[in-house]
Amino acid sequence: MMHPDTKLEWINDQKGFGVVATAFMPKGTITWVQDELDIVVPPGKPAQYKPLTRELFDKYSFRNGKGEYILCWDIAKYVNHSFNSNCLSTAYNFEVAIRDIAPGEELTDDYGYLNLEEPFVPAEEEAERKIVNPDDTLNLYRQWDDMLKSLFPLLLEVEQPLFDLLSDKLQDEVKDVVQGKKKMLSTIKLYYKPKKSRI
Repeated sequence: MMHPDTKLEWINDQKGFGVVATAFMPKGTITWVQDELDIVVPPGKPAQYKPLTRELFDKYSFRNGKGEYILCWDIAKYVNHSFNSNCLSTAYNFEVAIRDIAPGEELTDDYGYLNLEEPFVPAEEEAERKIVNPDDTLNLYRQWDDMLKSLFPLLLEVEQPLFDLLSDKLQDEVKDVVQGKKKMLSTIKLYYKPKKSRI
């Protein structure tokens, strides 16, 4: 589920629709949580879909570290990519704002941790990377982990409308990480290596 202070908005002809903040979101805000309504599809299932269904499914779903496909039920499926994204996924089935997000600003992800099945060339922007590759997580997880380690203490300091959507066990684990009782799980856990790559 996307943060309640968001809406779907047309971005431009190249990107299409995107998710935009309707209120200020401070750094450390949980911006998305995988909830009970999100559809979880086993790894081999999409191959059985009809071509048009598979095309739309590929466009709007992502894969987790288990190789399962996640199809978000709400506007979360419209979050666009940016190499300079303002949101970052964690190994705890939620994403967090890695900097302050202003009202009217688009929420963006780095598709590098979504286990794409083929390389993706996004809109041109000022960034060293130009292509999203299926194995980006293997090259970037340390950088993402460093960002998250500095953010985790903020999780219990800012208002979190989505925190209660986490399971009780996950809430306790996040609190333990924030309090230094447990080590934060690495984003390397987001990576899924398929048995047979399509690239």
